[in-house]
Amino acid sequence: MLGDVLLITEKHQKAGEAIIEHILNNPKPKMMIAISGESGSGKSELAHVVAKGLRQHGIMAKLLHIDNYYRIHPLERTEWRKQNGIQNVVGPSELDWETLNKNIKEFKEGKTSTGPCVDLITEQIDQLTTDYSGIDMLIIDGLYAIKTEDVDVRVFIELTYHETKKAQVVRGKEPQNEYRMQVLEKEHQEVQALKPTADILIGMDYSLRFAK
Repeated sequence: MLGDVLLITEKHQKAGEAIIEHILNNPKPKMMIAISGESGSGKSELAHVVAKGLRQHGIMAKLLHIDNYYRIHPLERTEWRKQNGIQNVVGPSELDWETLNKNIKEFKEGKTSTGPCVDLITEQIDQLTTDYSGIDMLIIDGLYAIKTEDVDVRVFIELTYHETKKAQVVRGKEPQNEYRMQVLEKEHQEVQALKPTADILIGMDYSLRFAK
């Protein structure tokens, strides 16, 4: 997403290094990593650290933010959710999985791909074209990223929105009003339901452990 603010700290660096080590020990061609967690948990920061660190090992990784794939335009989403009921519509079904899977297929085939990219400043949806011929790995981050099919490594950050309120305010997320709290609670329920599918769990203190 264009205009996103990253707050990378030492904890992100340490967790990222551990994930990179795991990747290097388990290499695959056209590998895909997915990072899920609740709003403000550090998904984008961790994805950035991993992608940048992999380049030092000669691995070109591209970031794919799942927030770019919402079916409803950012300027219309709040009203759409209110009209249709937050409990009814907030969740993975809000995403355009067909376009996401198409872009992933183009990555796997090393083709040039065009997909949506939200500009957080203008709140408009641009189209971003990427040449995947020289890209070795795709790192997908977002609330429901680990729900993506054919992912090789699924990472889940256990921080909930209760612990990340400060990060959300600093990064300029939606105002913390009653509507936003209802959305966060529904997202909390949907994201936590994905936790059992994770291969790697990032704890509250950003310690890393492998799921059994």
